[in-house]
Amino acid sequence: MKKQIFSIGVLPLLAGLLISTDAISNVHINKDTPVSKKVAKSSTEGLKVETVVTGLNVPWGIAFLPNGDMLVTERTGQLRLIHEGKLVAEPIQGLPPIVSKGQGGLLDIKLHPNYAKNGWIYFTYSSPAAEGETGKGSNTALMRAKLVGNSLTEQKVVFKATPNVTTNHHYGGRIAFDRAGFLYLTVGERGQQDEAQKLTTFQGKVVRLHDDGTVPTDNPFVGKDGARPEIYSYGHRNPQGFVINPTTGDLWEHEHGPQGGDEVNILKKGANYGWPAITFGIGYDNSVISPDTARAGMEQPVTYYRPSIAPCGMTFVTSKKFPDWKGNLLIGSLKFNYIKRCVIKNNKVVSQETIFENIGRVRDIKEGPDGNIYVAVESTGSIVKISPEK
Repeated sequence: MKKQIFSIGVLPLLAGLLISTDAISNVHINKDTPVSKKVAKSSTEGLKVETVVTGLNVPWGIAFLPNGDMLVTERTGQLRLIHEGKLVAEPIQGLPPIVSKGQGGLLDIKLHPNYAKNGWIYFTYSSPAAEGETGKGSNTALMRAKLVGNSLTEQKVVFKATPNVTTNHHYGGRIAFDRAGFLYLTVGERGQQDEAQKLTTFQGKVVRLHDDGTVPTDNPFVGKDGARPEIYSYGHRNPQGFVINPTTGDLWEHEHGPQGGDEVNILKKGANYGWPAITFGIGYDNSVISPDTARAGMEQPVTYYRPSIAPCGMTFVTSKKFPDWKGNLLIGSLKFNYIKRCVIKNNKVVSQETIFENIGRVRDIKEGPDGNIYVAVESTGSIVKISPEK
């Protein structure tokens, strides 16, 4: 196992949101939007970052098996096993056809809450259009399978977003299970932003399913004409962070904005999160997407980032190894190569700290069964471990 130690300097760290009125002069700031202004005490002293696995090709999602082994998805379309701290040379066999273009590929991975009994592994990927499907190109699909030896068996597509779209970005693709065992999946709007407000498509939505892909009868849009019954919430752009708060059971999600406007949300049943009707960001050409940051009937984020940090992956900290971080939310940044540590109280972000600067482009963050924190780093093709020095 190769280990590399990063020295962590203590720097003055600003919490909350850096608001640049020069960057976005035409967007109205809602004064009621929760913006953290406190400064969090630096908390990385006594911690180390070790590179434990290298040689991965755009690692995207992490899942731990009961024996401590790790499954890692590579966006390029391979599923890898890390056994006893070492990367197994042969990729796991039995994956479906995957479109590995742009932001598409093999994405998130999650074990069923009762994995020890049923052996189900769930993963998302950009699935090419099949005969009889609407549209050309691809869209986000969710498959479950069982791992036998080095091969997947009993594969079943439990959900496929429609229609297929020819763009190669904004797939979303994060998976979560809630306390009741319902299965949730984020689907990006695939670059067609207006579709996020329509209940006739899955673009820009979070869907809620039973673990076999069937639709719960109490989903918010069941029986509504013109609405997809799988939809749980809508008005999302490209959600790539998704986690259950272990204390409250609430479902937390974060999503990419354009230039600015990355959001952290608490999901509510049937709620509209506003994209693109409301946003704290602007277009990549500096155009105004919407003059509004709030409208009646649309949810406000718990917090947002401007300028954008390009968030990807997040986890709540429960481990006793990080007593100062208990209950904190960790959010990875692709753009700035760091992690945000968010202090949460009463479902509000009361302070933030930028930690582990230059760790690399973060794709996923998971707390391991050993209580340490593991990070999938896209830019270095590695998995790194955050742990106490002693």
